[in-house]
Amino acid sequence: MAASSQPPSRLIMHSEFPLAPGLHYLNHAGVAPWPRRAVAAVTAFANENATTGAERYPEWSSTEQRLRERLARLIEVSPGDIALVKSTSEALSIIAYGLRWRAGENIVGITQEFPSNRVVWESLAARGVGLKLLDLDASQNPEDDLLGLCDESTRLIAVSSVQYARGLRLDLPRLGAACRARGILLCVDAIQSLGALPFSVGETAAHFVVADGHKWMLGPEGVALLYVDPHLRDQLDLYQYGWHMVADRGHFERKDWTPAADATRFECGSPNTLGIHALEASLALLQEVGIAQVATEIGERATRLIELVDAQGFELLSPRAPERRAGIITFRIPGISSELLYHKLMGQRVICAHRGGGVRLSPHFYTTQETLDGAIALAAAAASDLGKA
Repeated sequence: MAASSQPPSRLIMHSEFPLAPGLHYLNHAGVAPWPRRAVAAVTAFANENATTGAERYPEWSSTEQRLRERLARLIEVSPGDIALVKSTSEALSIIAYGLRWRAGENIVGITQEFPSNRVVWESLAARGVGLKLLDLDASQNPEDDLLGLCDESTRLIAVSSVQYARGLRLDLPRLGAACRARGILLCVDAIQSLGALPFSVGETAAHFVVADGHKWMLGPEGVALLYVDPHLRDQLDLYQYGWHMVADRGHFERKDWTPAADATRFECGSPNTLGIHALEASLALLQEVGIAQVATEIGERATRLIELVDAQGFELLSPRAPERRAGIITFRIPGISSELLYHKLMGQRVICAHRGGGVRLSPHFYTTQETLDGAIALAAAAASDLGKA
């Protein structure tokens, strides 16, 4: 069969991801490898800096704008709604400390959130803001239970679209509709779904969406998306100021200024241009394949991992229902320390994570079946060795 007749994803997995032989890379929920085109974009940018400096700065700004357009397409908003910030944590902090809280108000969230989406809300206790957390281990219906924690003082629900440790995927459209009906703000940390699943701000009814680019979007650390509902944009107090966040940005000698009307008001200073070049290239690849196709491929790999886990008699910790999971499959082996198993697998070049009481595997659309089969076979062998120790 001619190469040109193969699906784009099959072609790309061979041409764009030259992972080292013997490496089983299954940690896209942590930090993802870059595709070749991101490496090429950064290399070209570095060479350009070395030889001509900022001579082509207008072209760098064009790349920044293309990234905004790609991120806007990813969550189905306008490019002017996209702010580029340093990290998910910074984005959440802009929201948390931009909202004008009244003492006695509260936030509803989840106990098992990654610290980025917990610590920032906990820090508001100094302002008299409470935090009510749902324990997922005691919940059969997380959306209803989250809403059940809400009362007349609840101002905001803060959740991840997909939980980082075991991969539970929330029904955001259902949760968002209920929040809108009750006048509660919805803040979504989408770092474990953007680049892996289709996402629509309109369908989720989210007021805020944040996500760094170094996981499923296949980009570098240091560039993150911040979306704020345009109707709320000027209601967030600003605590970071600089040349980049003003309207009429290019007139440096102007003494009177106002914050930009669009989302760049949340970008106080110079952009991470190097990171922008890398992430723009990576998103170009994902959108070339198509996010719907990417999601299908990831779903197939997650299903395969579940089959392998079951065949070995391991204990699955991630949801089985396809609508309740994305690309994260976490398991443990009864009688074996998950921490020791993780370290043994890492020593055998199975790049994974120790999360949620088990070993977390997170394949992307290009991950081969050989990688999946090999990782589980190595886990079984490692468990046998650890059981004898």
